[in-house]
Amino acid sequence: MAGKPKLHYTKGRGKMESIRWLLAAAEVEFEEEFIETKEDLEKLRNDGVLLFQQVPMVEMDGMRMVQTRAILSYIAAKYNLYGKDLKERAWIDMYVEGTTDLMGMIMYLPFQPADTKEKNLALIIERATTRYFPVYEKALKDHGQDYLVGNKLSWADVHLLEAILMVEECKADVLSAFPLLQAFKGRISNIPTIKKFLQPGSQRKPPTDEKFVAVVRKIFNI
Repeated sequence: MAGKPKLHYTKGRGKMESIRWLLAAAEVEFEEEFIETKEDLEKLRNDGVLLFQQVPMVEMDGMRMVQTRAILSYIAAKYNLYGKDLKERAWIDMYVEGTTDLMGMIMYLPFQPADTKEKNLALIIERATTRYFPVYEKALKDHGQDYLVGNKLSWADVHLLEAILMVEECKADVLSAFPLLQAFKGRISNIPTIKKFLQPGSQRKPPTDEKFVAVVRKIFNI
């Protein structure tokens, strides 16, 4: 299990996408083994490599890691993206939990019934602009630095950029009232490792469409 990390997941964003983002930001090359059928998932389960019978699963440093949060915090700590002390780590955790909540709403939107999608999309925009983005705008203003925590790139910055881009896919001008977040987006997007990940042809996955929803429903029996 030495060498590049190997990611086991479906060929879409889902919970693995934030892991792809963080590895890319840390300039870590990784391989992907896609779960494309129910049988692929059953094989992993029967082989006993999924601790809780669930994916995402990442093979890395001699471990088979599951649980998205555990994987992300391991990568963040290993590649110095997790602050310099416990207090910074706590702030990073708080900011990440906020963006995780917001991204979770967007992640599940394509799987919802058509008659509730419009209402839930409106809720996502409302939450983004009144509950979440004001917090990050204020954090950047109060902190007075280019990054959310300390004065260097952290997991919190990478996660926030991912969240911003996801919300912009729902509503392009969502940052119109947040000038500091607009500037933040420009800065973080231009960090060489992240810029590379944002280019066509990278391992970043496209937004979830109906075709992918059908594949996921089949694999996971939902």
